[in-house]
Amino acid sequence: MDSFRGQGGIQMLLTAEQEARHIVSSARSLKMARLKQAKEEAEKDVALFRSHMESEYQKQLSETSGSSGNSVKQLDEDTQMKIKSLEESTSRVSNEIVDMLLKYITTVKT
Repeated sequence: MDSFRGQGGIQMLLTAEQEARHIVSSARSLKMARLKQAKEEAEKDVALFRSHMESEYQKQLSETSGSSGNSVKQLDEDTQMKIKSLEESTSRVSNEIVDMLLKYITTVKT
């Protein structure tokens, strides 16, 4: 009778072990499914965020490029005016500077 009880106990343990394996396997499957779902949701969120940021960037780019043509033209005009002003001032003082350089070069200090 004791040997029969031992056999029944072993069989119960084997059955319990099989159930445990099934439960663990099921839990792993559910975990993998949930991870896959979370990854897909995260990819959707990233794509949505990326498209939002891209549209904001394009909007800012279009706003600045519309006025950049005017800005470039204005900068070009300002630059040309400054160049002309510098050329005029150098032409006025160039003779004086040449005379001053010649004086310092030809004067000998003792």
